Amino acid sequence: MSVIGNILWFIFAGLWQGVSWVLVGALWCITIVGIPVGTQCFKMAGLAFFPFGKEVEYGGGAGSAILNVLWFIFGGVFLALEALLNGVLLCITVIGIPFGLQCFKQAKLALLPFGAVVRGK
Repeated sequence: MSVIGNILWFIFAGLWQGVSWVLVGALWCITIVGIPVGTQCFKMAGLAFFPFGKEVEYGGGAGSAILNVLWFIFGGVFLALEALLNGVLLCITVIGIPFGLQCFKQAKLALLPFGAVVRGK
């Protein structure tokens, strides 16, 4: 079931959300200081492309909290708003509700990506 969900997700929402994460990661990687943030964006792009069958565990310490604050200011808000808007649009239809819920998972992750670990179910 996860395979079918991931294929449909990629077609209807995952492609542009994943590309957004890759573009933001590439922008962060332009600077030497931003490379750790960019690599985290690339990891999260994998989840944005194929989210079904995966779950996110949040944690981390003080370093993650500081990076999350910087991330929120310089990139997270835009990715979160994109996922939130996409989720609302998908939840309008009954068939789109599971996909909308994945968008909401992406929106939360876009606000707090550092300290988050993606695991398979």
